[in-house]
Amino acid sequence: MRLGVNLGYWGAGNDADNLALAREADRLGYAVCWAAEAYGSDAATVLAWVAAQTERIDVGSAVFQIPGRTPALTAMTAATLDTLSGGRFRLGLGVSGPQVSEGWHGVRFDKPLGRTREYVEIVRKALRRETLRYEGEHFTLPLPGGPGKALKLTVHPVRERIPVYLAAVGPKNLELAGEIADGWLAIFFSPEHAKDSVEHVRIGREKAGKELAGFDIVPTVPVVVGDDLEACAAPVRAYSALYIGGMGSREKNFYNQLACRMGYAEAAKRVQDLYLAKQHRDAAAAVPFEFVDKTALIGPKERITERLHAYAEAGVTTLSVATYAPTLQERLHTLRVVAEALEASGLGD
Repeated sequence: MRLGVNLGYWGAGNDADNLALAREADRLGYAVCWAAEAYGSDAATVLAWVAAQTERIDVGSAVFQIPGRTPALTAMTAATLDTLSGGRFRLGLGVSGPQVSEGWHGVRFDKPLGRTREYVEIVRKALRRETLRYEGEHFTLPLPGGPGKALKLTVHPVRERIPVYLAAVGPKNLELAGEIADGWLAIFFSPEHAKDSVEHVRIGREKAGKELAGFDIVPTVPVVVGDDLEACAAPVRAYSALYIGGMGSREKNFYNQLACRMGYAEAAKRVQDLYLAKQHRDAAAAVPFEFVDKTALIGPKERITERLHAYAEAGVTTLSVATYAPTLQERLHTLRVVAEALEASGLGD
């Protein structure tokens, strides 16, 4: 098992701290540093900034929003980042959600599975530097009846194949990730509840004539180090409430649905009710401790070391750390503790 660090969103006064975390992860031998985007900082600019100031660590998008870029632009960006970083870029993609897709990007959130499949096909075709022609349900290149010309990418990526990851939550999307991608970016990954999700990925791999071996399973795992488990759980409760309660509407919230499938339907409904009523503190308090403990690493180093075995046994190949400590020094300490825990566990790659 390898380690990654997920730095989340930038541009909120945390840029210098995030860069310090990326550099420390690089020094510690972490495999990859991920950056996210929603409707603030864009991940591509951040990753170029990080790649320029690190040496060995890979840089990955977790994720580039599919509705925010054409497939050709994503291929251009991926090729450029891979070239500038010396072959260290990983392309993570996701469809986002209806609120962001339609409200921010002006792109209808319809048929996300079919759209994602075509999108990845076009990106891969462009990165292979083939002349870009495509006829699908969602994308047609060049547009018919006009002056459009089939073109070929002028940039030569460092690697023949840039790895593609999909952020997936639902069963069908998990199968799609297994079928067409090189890795899965997971959220709220619980080793105790992961069997069904990994099985959907395996089914997708089987469709593509491939085995699960070699496929990168990459959950982002909140980590808080300390002796008081309830105190460690507090910031993770707030993060969980944001997603379960507020990342989507009452009718369509993928994270709420995931919590329900994990057996927390009653708690998920209460968290959502409170969050949508703008009672955010109460919503956080309503997140069960058990849910936090199953989907995060909390406690002293010894407890984290022991818990890493459950993640490895569940199929995790790269565990991405999301630090939730209040100060930079504590967040840097968190990265060191997890690296030491992985070494002590004997699970390191």
